[in-house]
Amino acid sequence: MAEKRWLAAYVKMHHEKRVRDRLTAMGVENFLPVQEEMRQWSDRKKKVERVLIPMMIFVNVDTEEQRSVIAEPSILRYLTLRGEHAPTEIPAEQMERFRFMLDHSDSAVSFSAGDLQPGEKVRVIKGPLAGLEGDLITVEGKSKIAIRIHQLGCAEVEMSVSLVEKI
Repeated sequence: MAEKRWLAAYVKMHHEKRVRDRLTAMGVENFLPVQEEMRQWSDRKKKVERVLIPMMIFVNVDTEEQRSVIAEPSILRYLTLRGEHAPTEIPAEQMERFRFMLDHSDSAVSFSAGDLQPGEKVRVIKGPLAGLEGDLITVEGKSKIAIRIHQLGCAEVEMSVSLVEKI
């Protein structure tokens, strides 16, 4: 049995949720980073799922599944580094941290493709994100904890400094 690895796949604009549902039906492990948020229209409020990284879905596949995933019509290509032809593997540890942050955060998670300056390495000691490790950064005067996903950027969530400790 071939080893499974995490890859990032680009999908057509606004097809992320359909691709997620199709891959799940195929039995392919996938992760679409979404967060629920309240949207206000003139006549009503509604909870909606917001895709955190537009046009991208993560898949945990072996070589055989990799071929069947890319054959899906809404999937454009895999993320590759400049000058390389093979898809870029995303370390499982980074994916687990990112998934943990999304699953357990009380406040909104944002994703930045920009290259953030590394801050102090910290571990969350209290609250729903207890145990999460990342970089403590300051953005516009607010403390945030950032989980770096190499080749893509950082996921960030606002965090009180009193909830973290230096590693």
